[in-house]
Amino acid sequence: MKWMRERDLLIAQTMAFVQSVTGKPPEAVKTMTASAAVVTIETSESTAEPAPLAEIAALLAQKMPTSTAPAPVPASTEMPRELSRPTPLPRVDLRDDFQSEIKARVANFRAHQERFNREREAYCTATMAKVHEALREGHPPTRPGK
Repeated sequence: MKWMRERDLLIAQTMAFVQSVTGKPPEAVKTMTASAAVVTIETSESTAEPAPLAEIAALLAQKMPTSTAPAPVPASTEMPRELSRPTPLPRVDLRDDFQSEIKARVANFRAHQERFNREREAYCTATMAKVHEALREGHPPTRPGK
């Protein structure tokens, strides 16, 4: 049952740490005393007996030297009411960059549309010229691709 003992030592360490940080005993102290009664120690006759709270405290003192324990926070020190805010960075004016990019894209789009319109008009003119030529000769126009 070594793991149970280690678990209870860890709980006791955590409770001691919480107590040293907050300066008041945590709500779980009652749980600690209840769990200390459940901790069992195996004897040579393999009978179980509850471990006293004093033994856990002694083991805790052995495991956690006083030099590594955090120093308690003095009650007189208070946190500042308002934290200082960092100075905001100056905003960079990117409107000119965005406007020039938008204008360039619009001009490019218009150029494509004009090119498509010219190609469509040229195709329509060529197709209509073929149709008119075929009508003058008296032959019915043929559909391209069939």
